[in-house]
Amino acid sequence: MHPLRGAIAIVGAADTPVGVIAHLSATQLCVDAARRALADAGIRKDQVDGLITCNSMAEPYMYHAEAIAEYLQIFPRYCMSAATGGGTTFSVLHQAASAIATGMCHTVLITMADSLRSGLSREQAMKTQSSAGHAQFESPYGPTVPAFYALIARAHMARYGTTEEQFAAVAVACREHAHLNPSAQMRELITVDDVLNSRLIADPLHLLDCSLVSDGGSAVVVTSAERARDFPHAPVYLLGVGEGHGHEHISQAHSLTTSAARESGERAYAMAGLGPRDMDLAQLYDCFTPTVVVELEDLGFCPKGEGGAFAASGAIGPGGALPVNTHGGLLSHCHPGNPGSMFALTETVLQLRHAAVRARQVANARTALVHAQGGIMSSHTTIILGRERD
Repeated sequence: MHPLRGAIAIVGAADTPVGVIAHLSATQLCVDAARRALADAGIRKDQVDGLITCNSMAEPYMYHAEAIAEYLQIFPRYCMSAATGGGTTFSVLHQAASAIATGMCHTVLITMADSLRSGLSREQAMKTQSSAGHAQFESPYGPTVPAFYALIARAHMARYGTTEEQFAAVAVACREHAHLNPSAQMRELITVDDVLNSRLIADPLHLLDCSLVSDGGSAVVVTSAERARDFPHAPVYLLGVGEGHGHEHISQAHSLTTSAARESGERAYAMAGLGPRDMDLAQLYDCFTPTVVVELEDLGFCPKGEGGAFAASGAIGPGGALPVNTHGGLLSHCHPGNPGSMFALTETVLQLRHAAVRARQVANARTALVHAQGGIMSSHTTIILGRERD
């Protein structure tokens, strides 16, 4: 058995309010999330000896983790910040687990936040969106991030016959979940027609195919399984984790329709000794609707080329065979940039504690897969969490 399987547990998890939080800076949101997670874990800040953060776009620091430690007045022996796009959350969870397992520290606080909605001007946001391309092969043609994901959508449509309506079904399902979540930024129900009739952003992606722009922060507290018994909530155990890294720029991708989620998923399943059919729910990175379609396939929830039909069948909505993004995801709950997938992690902890609001609690949830990716389907991390160690 892999030495990390069941050896690490999440014992605290919390979010800040999300949406437009103009009265708090990105740094204040990061600290607020940290304090909330510590309170949920029932520990003092001086009991934390490891800290991991993700740098902010709106309020960056050269040494972000050290700056947050200074702000909190904690003095950890393990301290680092990371930035691998949306995959940051789960890659650093992998690193925190390794740090705990090797004795570098005992209790790690992972906290992330940003203020993309109120902390960046429109000009700054557009500059960020347009700066992701390869200087030689992409940027000269002027695409922004949505255009890169539109390439993936078009490729999937051309190869497998996926339709715009099937992509739209992903947004509809996420909104159905968000409708049940009082903390979600967007809760009003939408239809496939609403998605298709929303403003065209990058053909074939419409406004409602695209994730939100938000302020917000989220944090978790991680420790060893043995120490987890001393905390107030039932631990949520890390059963499997895997990473897959395919490219940095989309023009260098080996495929537009198959991603490194295939490798990250296979590695996580192998560590956990479980497979797709063992998952009671999944949280899949949904920066754009085609991303979920590709991830459903690459993570083994349906055959290749059938992700669109699977999403349109109702399987990923509330009460479906595989509820996906039970908090509403990046499409409807919130998306404050790199920290966005943190909310999928805290939501999964809530679900596996059986502590979600009854209307959206997945019945008898015991095992969940959570996946995030950074860049343009570039860097992937998959984790499998469970209520039990074995």
